[in-house]
Amino acid sequence: MSQSSDLGKKGEQLAAEHLRKNGYSIIKQNFVSGKAEVDIIAGKDDKIVFVEVKTRESAYLSDPSLMVPMKKQKQIIKAADAYLKEFADEQNPRFDIIAIVTNSDYTKIDHIEDAFYPTL
Repeated sequence: MSQSSDLGKKGEQLAAEHLRKNGYSIIKQNFVSGKAEVDIIAGKDDKIVFVEVKTRESAYLSDPSLMVPMKKQKQIIKAADAYLKEFADEQNPRFDIIAIVTNSDYTKIDHIEDAFYPTL
């Protein structure tokens, strides 16, 4: 497994722990539909939350929350649509980003709720 893949997996674990600590239930991790993937699907209250996790070792010149371009957002929305049609049609969806900077000195987690919206 590559170093970036290891970092990504560590970030997804940290994000899932963060969500649990904040009252979310983890429904599914790494949901794939065709070529589209959602890192974490979580539930809280009446919401189903589709979470993209971005993990970096440094925030220098790179804000992880800006690393979800429109093309990636569309893929996440496509996967979310497939998930909702199959499993949870009545849920209210929300799209969040969890941006993590982690290294040997510190770990910082930013949870950005309603980070983007499905577009027509």
